[in-house]
Amino acid sequence: MDYTRLYSDKLHFFAGLATEEPRDEFMPLDGRSVYLNRELSWLEFNKRVLEEARDPDNPLAERLNFLSIVSSNLDEFFMIRVAALHDQVQVGFRQKDPSGLTPAAQLDAMSEMTHEMVKRQYSTFNRALIPALEKENVRLLRPDQLDARQLEHLSRLFDEEIFPVLTPMAIDASHPFPLIANRTINLIVRIDSDEPVKPAGKKTKKQKPDYKFAVVQIPNVLSRIERLPSAPDESAFILLEDIVRIHLSKLFSGVRLGASACFRIMRNADLDIDEEEAADLLSEIESQLKQRQWGEVIRLEAERGLDAQILSFLMRSFGITEKAVYEIRGPLDLTFAGRLRKALVKPEHFYEPFAPQPNPHLSAAADLFAVLRERDVFLHHPYESFDPVVRLIQTAAHDPEVLAIKQTLYRVSGTSPIIQALAQAAENGKQVFVLVELKARFDEENNIVWAKRLEKAGCHVIYGLMGLKTHSKITLIVRREGGGIRRYVHLGTGNYNDITAKIYTDMAILTSREAYGRDATDFFNMISGYSLPLHLRRIVTAPRWLKNDTLEKIRRETAHARNGKAAGIIAKVNALVDTDIIDALYEASAAGVSIDLIVRGICCLRPGIKDLSEHIRVRSLIGRYLEHSRIFYYYNDGNEEIYLSSADWMPRNLERRIEILFPVEDQEARNRVKRVLEVELLDTDRAWLMHANGSYAKVDRRRFPAMDSQNQLMEDALFAAGVKQNAPYEMDRYIPRTTADHEKYDSSIE
Repeated sequence: MDYTRLYSDKLHFFAGLATEEPRDEFMPLDGRSVYLNRELSWLEFNKRVLEEARDPDNPLAERLNFLSIVSSNLDEFFMIRVAALHDQVQVGFRQKDPSGLTPAAQLDAMSEMTHEMVKRQYSTFNRALIPALEKENVRLLRPDQLDARQLEHLSRLFDEEIFPVLTPMAIDASHPFPLIANRTINLIVRIDSDEPVKPAGKKTKKQKPDYKFAVVQIPNVLSRIERLPSAPDESAFILLEDIVRIHLSKLFSGVRLGASACFRIMRNADLDIDEEEAADLLSEIESQLKQRQWGEVIRLEAERGLDAQILSFLMRSFGITEKAVYEIRGPLDLTFAGRLRKALVKPEHFYEPFAPQPNPHLSAAADLFAVLRERDVFLHHPYESFDPVVRLIQTAAHDPEVLAIKQTLYRVSGTSPIIQALAQAAENGKQVFVLVELKARFDEENNIVWAKRLEKAGCHVIYGLMGLKTHSKITLIVRREGGGIRRYVHLGTGNYNDITAKIYTDMAILTSREAYGRDATDFFNMISGYSLPLHLRRIVTAPRWLKNDTLEKIRRETAHARNGKAAGIIAKVNALVDTDIIDALYEASAAGVSIDLIVRGICCLRPGIKDLSEHIRVRSLIGRYLEHSRIFYYYNDGNEEIYLSSADWMPRNLERRIEILFPVEDQEARNRVKRVLEVELLDTDRAWLMHANGSYAKVDRRRFPAMDSQNQLMEDALFAAGVKQNAPYEMDRYIPRTTADHEKYDSSIE
């Protein structure tokens, strides 16, 4: 395929923006700002995930999984982003963000959106997914739907396995309100007084009932879902909290039970670590993790229609207002929905199975180092297996010629084979240096365990740099060869995690090019000591150089356009927030640079505004795999440049993290990266196109050939591995090449 011809034809191609604005149901934005609010943009992203749960074209099991992801996403959003804004409001911080909203205004807008989202989430669960499950004879039963056999089964189960674990906690003058752990499900019970309420006299106030309360935490050490006896062709389940509710009289004997309700709280879980004062960062983070369970309450979920006295009591106890209360029409914490998938057995309930394919250059190679001496190898996960990365480190651990292994670790799996290989390498006498980033949010505890394991094995371990998170993905292997040394380098966009490598899309390069090896050496010397190189040869790092380098490349395209040269930018990121980058893109668009952005999550740029961003198109892809790779393409008047990176276009990545960006120089790898961009920019099935007001709409599938980019890339991988003989689609036949074609594409939103 002639990529130069393909990308030089006016560089105004692929799907565009609709000409008319959609409904403004999600427009709590200050329209005078040229930036969108990052928090509301994230909520728009989670709304797109929710729409995948609502889409009947998706298999039922996958819809349940998407619904579970929505719940998990919202939990983290509240514990970190909402909590941070609460902190700002409490200290009187009133400065506006780039979108023009104060922290208080952001909280109000976010509250409105999240309440609507939760309603839509439970409408999806109750009206779409539960009926769909029942059609497949999978039933989630309420207590009033149980038959005698099921009640008898639950009575035995409660007595033998559940009752011994429960601890009912009274709340009265001698028993203060207990500490409720973050994200646990609890059952609160009103204990009614046995004494009758005396009628009020003419001159006395009416006597209030003497209510007492008790709380039972639903133990998370037990399964949330219990399978019930049922007909042979049926699968029936009940939730653990409903089992406890049925048997409350066994927990509270001798008292009169009143109303009861399930509730769940969300606490501020953002760690506040003063690294300058922390003599031992590992000990400080371990201490902070213990406090995460007991931060300020910022959200209360409770069953809809709960008793007024119970709700009032909970609000007083947690010190929250009505805005923080979410009355739920259904079971709390829908993350359990993903577990209902296990009851589904038909193939059509799931995505068609796909196993990551072997890389054709490495699958039959007995000597990985020999392959890398001859060529670079490009890896695209999960379409291609992550095994070569694991195998390379395992091989290095046992190779007598390998002298040293150096690696950065941000998030690894619970049974990481890479950790085991690094430990084995150290035990085999090799120099092993590992930077384990302890500040990887919600993976801190896991990373502490691995750091201690590596230290015990004899690895040199550091815990990151003060004030910065190390988010880069890089490995250096130093090997003695032919009287000298050769360096082998792995550079990637994703974590060294063998589990997420099967569900996150990421790219990596394995190389033995000398320039990359020298850069990797300088990089590790920089983060482990006081060496600060004046420049690197190929790798660009944050926070020192990456942002300025990016701005220079965008401005170069702007200058090309102003000088009548061909100019174009394609960027694929997880988030676009940095206002300096956005301003540079606006300037480039105003100069006529064609810009296509593939932004999975947050996007604070407004596309399609005349004289500001009319040449910018933004799309988001939501599918079976989480889009995680970062790709940057600059046309550069025909001298194309392609880069991969660990960094998104966010201030935190560019200014407060150790990140890397590296060029793709091997021609086959370059073609493969461009193929990915091409396919994703033509996606009609998974693509959401962004409007200037921050909302999104699907591509009109009736106007263009159907294209699911993830399915197509799976087909590509199968073809490359020799599993399928049909050649991949030649995508350039669908590229619009005339003004009329562009206008047709620009009206492609439903």
